[in-house]
Amino acid sequence: MTYTLHNRLGSGGFAVEATLALADIDFAYDPIASKPSTSLDGAAAHLNPWDQVPVLVTPEGETVTETAAILIHLVSTEEACRAGPHLWNPNPPTFLRWSVFMGANIYEGTLRWCYPARFAEPYAADEPDAEAMNAALRARVVSAARARNQQAFGVLERLLETQPFLLGDRLSACDIFLAMLHAWHRRQPELPNCARVTERVATHALINPIWERNFGDRLRERWQDSGPHWS
Repeated sequence: MTYTLHNRLGSGGFAVEATLALADIDFAYDPIASKPSTSLDGAAAHLNPWDQVPVLVTPEGETVTETAAILIHLVSTEEACRAGPHLWNPNPPTFLRWSVFMGANIYEGTLRWCYPARFAEPYAADEPDAEAMNAALRARVVSAARARNQQAFGVLERLLETQPFLLGDRLSACDIFLAMLHAWHRRQPELPNCARVTERVATHALINPIWERNFGDRLRERWQDSGPHWS
């Protein structure tokens, strides 16, 4: 048996797919046809009661959800995800720290930004000016989420001032996670060090086709056009 990854294009499973590809691990890909913020369809609908992707089914038949948890599982169980030739994990505690940090703070903040109605109790439709008040409430959720995301990215930005990647001088699954989240964070104040890591990930020869398929028609930034592919 192999891994099976259930995901929508442009969703968090990009980081999982890219990690599996760099580790040269066999997996089956099950594309989700339903749109974001709607119920899952197909096999994934029965695997995740939280109704979100990505969903990874292991060769042993276990189900793993949450992007950070999936990456932690892969790095913990697959040597090629931590010992090269393309991915390294020289400091397991630091890998855990930043994976969970990004999942808890930046990923969650992005959900609040993209889907503010999930996080704001709406005014009842029969209240005066309910529509305007609900719009203002959602705008406040978005504004707070963007600001908080920027603060969290600032922590990573300062770390990357002294080293090329989050765990040191080599690429890890943490950097793939960061690149995806930074791509989602577009049109925000400049983060040159995070952008540098994003470019290295997006233009990696093995990742670029996956990046283009997930983000090529969704993002303003054309990372893959910025220079030769890196490997």
